[in-house]
Amino acid sequence: MTQATSAARSPSRRNSRGENTRAKLLEAALQSFASHGFHGTSTRDIAEAASMSPTSVYVHYATKEELLFQLSLAGHQDVQTVVERAATGATDPGVQLREVTREYTAWHARRHTMARVVQYEMAALTPQHSAQIAGVRREIQGLFERIIAAGAESDRFRLQNPPMTVLAVVSLGIDVARWYREGGAWTPEQVGEHYGELALRMVGSTSTGPPV
Repeated sequence: MTQATSAARSPSRRNSRGENTRAKLLEAALQSFASHGFHGTSTRDIAEAASMSPTSVYVHYATKEELLFQLSLAGHQDVQTVVERAATGATDPGVQLREVTREYTAWHARRHTMARVVQYEMAALTPQHSAQIAGVRREIQGLFERIIAAGAESDRFRLQNPPMTVLAVVSLGIDVARWYREGGAWTPEQVGEHYGELALRMVGSTSTGPPV
């Protein structure tokens, strides 16, 4: 290998090592925040969980809050992708609502550790970071709002208060992360299926769309 080839590959190797280190720190932060809360976790705790020195944290993340923000952004963007994908599989509002609620809820069960951190530690974010996360959350909630509005306008859904119903459906899905644990009575898929059916009852669905 020539010196030129070696030099060309070095940045890639450094970048790869850096990405691996950042991922390791994020995982350590996730587990620490989930176990002790944001305010109960120090950067030293995170470093020790990642088997690194405390100074290693600041090489890659300026603050402990930056770690929380990156986790929160990744989690919210992930669930946004999940629900948007679920919504494209059908045009009937009832089927859409069941699909989206099912996948949304199953995500909060399957990724319950991540979900607990990103949903219940938001108050620790800076105003700028909080605003960015709020934007993603509005997109997610907006999807539910559009589906429920379409069902109400087409008389597929019969409900008195669409905005409150949207909040109820979204909140129930989020709350799954609080109580769900592996090895329990239900799988994430079973929880998602049940919540999908509950959502249809909440909107008074008269949909005749095909079963999921």
